[in-house]
Amino acid sequence: MIYIYNDFGGTHTTSLAAAYHLKLLTPSSRILTKEEILAVPYFNKLKKEDAGRIIFHGIDEEGHPVYTIGRRSSKLVVPALSDLILLLENRYQFNEKIVFSNTSPTVPFAMTMGGFFSRGLGIDMIGVPLLVKGAQQCCHHIAELVEKTKQIANEAKDQKIITIENKEFQA
Repeated sequence: MIYIYNDFGGTHTTSLAAAYHLKLLTPSSRILTKEEILAVPYFNKLKKEDAGRIIFHGIDEEGHPVYTIGRRSSKLVVPALSDLILLLENRYQFNEKIVFSNTSPTVPFAMTMGGFFSRGLGIDMIGVPLLVKGAQQCCHHIAELVEKTKQIANEAKDQKIITIENKEFQA
């Protein structure tokens, strides 16, 4: 099984989701600290040019690879990847379950603005504090989203490609 967390930029909620998935962050009732958030691999590190790149984050405790992708405003990325996977499966006997989990619904307004200032305009002095505040606002939702993603993936025994929109985690 391969997990791919996706959102607009691929550097904030997806990085947090990958970190929770890989147990680099532990779900708890407390809010993440600024230091914990900024230590997450790839958090606020990717640029516009990284959009569409599938980024490997690690192998989970069950041996499944975890990736992220920033799809920008394109709603075509996940369907195109799904079709490519089906093509590989049919043509080359590729036999792997792929789970696409959308982290976009968890993004609060502070994170949207922080990403705009930091990644869009290069003004980290304004953007990073907003990103930290946004990550603190949504960290519980992201941890829940990851657990739900794993649950759906394990319950869907006969599905090869699973796409989860996660609308119930709306910020």
